[in-house]
Amino acid sequence: MNNINSKAMPAPPNIIHIILAGFDSITNHLILILFPMLLDLLLWFGPRLSIKNLVKSMLNTMAKMPGANSPEMIKLMEINQTIWESMGEHFNLISVLRTYPVGIPSLMVSIQPINNPLNTTASIQINSIQAVAGLWIILTVFGLSLGAFYFWSVAQAAVVGEISWSKGILKWPWLALQVCLLALLWLAILVAMSVPGSCILTVLAAGGESFARIGLLIILGIIMWLLFPLIFSSHGIFVFQRTMWESVKQSVRMTRYTFPSTALFFFIILMLGEGLDMLWRIPGETSWLTMIGLLGHGFVASGILASTFIYYRDATSWVDQVVQRIKLSSMA
Repeated sequence: MNNINSKAMPAPPNIIHIILAGFDSITNHLILILFPMLLDLLLWFGPRLSIKNLVKSMLNTMAKMPGANSPEMIKLMEINQTIWESMGEHFNLISVLRTYPVGIPSLMVSIQPINNPLNTTASIQINSIQAVAGLWIILTVFGLSLGAFYFWSVAQAAVVGEISWSKGILKWPWLALQVCLLALLWLAILVAMSVPGSCILTVLAAGGESFARIGLLIILGIIMWLLFPLIFSSHGIFVFQRTMWESVKQSVRMTRYTFPSTALFFFIILMLGEGLDMLWRIPGETSWLTMIGLLGHGFVASGILASTFIYYRDATSWVDQVVQRIKLSSMA
């Protein structure tokens, strides 16, 4: 009886076929690549919300603090000043529209351009921390909402094979709410993990730089291990229209049963996406050839996302069948 049941077990999802199916679905709905392309064009040619002056003001304030004139602090300030000034010059607050765990993918977020081929970039300085915090929250909520609509559209193209835009608009408020709740859950988990992690790093840093680096790698590995079951936490919202919490529970259940296959799947798509992104970034922010990179990135990122929805659907179905067969086998 056990041999019969084992032979009757369904085959697990085929990763290569799923990835190809994801790209095929985007080929049939090329309009979807406009989402990442339009965001990248905004970050490339649109006005920049800069925090350059705010960063300089904060550095000047730190330089006037008691004890800042000691040789150790002066050396540390010089190192940090270079890093922070570079970040302040390149960082565009509008890039916060690229949200996680749900959001529209962007190539320009990793580039943070300060120039473009037209040399027409306008910069708007944000000079207060309160304004930065307020804009950060507004842009994050807006980015999550746009990301929810993008994810739903890609999921429909991948799983259903067609997109009903009117249906998507009607579902948009509910989808945005679930996505915002999911983002708050991820934020709470990350904060809860970072507190003990920072304490451990502080203790290890006392033993030297080498101990601190090893500790950082170990802590990052533990965080990735703990967060991996949540990798599909958003997919149930878009594929099966489940609530945020039901989607999270289904993600944990599915990854627990399919860990080797899921890990291999994400390794492949990560190498594919990051490898091609290196190619798209080669021309540089002042070259019109980067436009080809934006087109390629939009297609590849959308195709990869579509393949994750197909994998989630097939893997969930496979887990349900396997669990059902196991239950029937135990009752025989």
